[in-house]
Amino acid sequence: MTGETPDPDEAATDPRTPPSGSDVAAVDVDLDALPAIPRDEDGPVFAEPWQAEAFAMAVRLHEQGVFTWRRWAETLGEEIRAAQEAGDPDLGDTYYEHWVRALSRIVAEHGAVSGEELEARTDRWRRAYLATPHGHPVELSAADE
Repeated sequence: MTGETPDPDEAATDPRTPPSGSDVAAVDVDLDALPAIPRDEDGPVFAEPWQAEAFAMAVRLHEQGVFTWRRWAETLGEEIRAAQEAGDPDLGDTYYEHWVRALSRIVAEHGAVSGEELEARTDRWRRAYLATPHGHPVELSAADE
């Protein structure tokens, strides 16, 4: 643990069931603490399914006490600034890529996964993505084919 105490009023839910649709808007997180989150009057807006999944993973890990929402917002902000300094034009189309980098970083810092495990898993998903025909869902088993 990073020394942060989870809020006891936050009920942990099954991490295998990420929020979707209207459930995402019902999640008790401070969206105002997040820099430039794409959203409309109903909550977060996702251009691709993986973006909703990245959002759901961050929410679930927060609910499980892995990090506070403030720590998440700080880490995400640092990742966005680093990308901007590296030349990201910050047009909004890379926003959830920053989420994935922040999520990877924070779980590694927390000790939930080692850097080597994270690299191996990332490579396996990359191989699965490349082996999946366009328009089909990416499944990790495709990396082994």
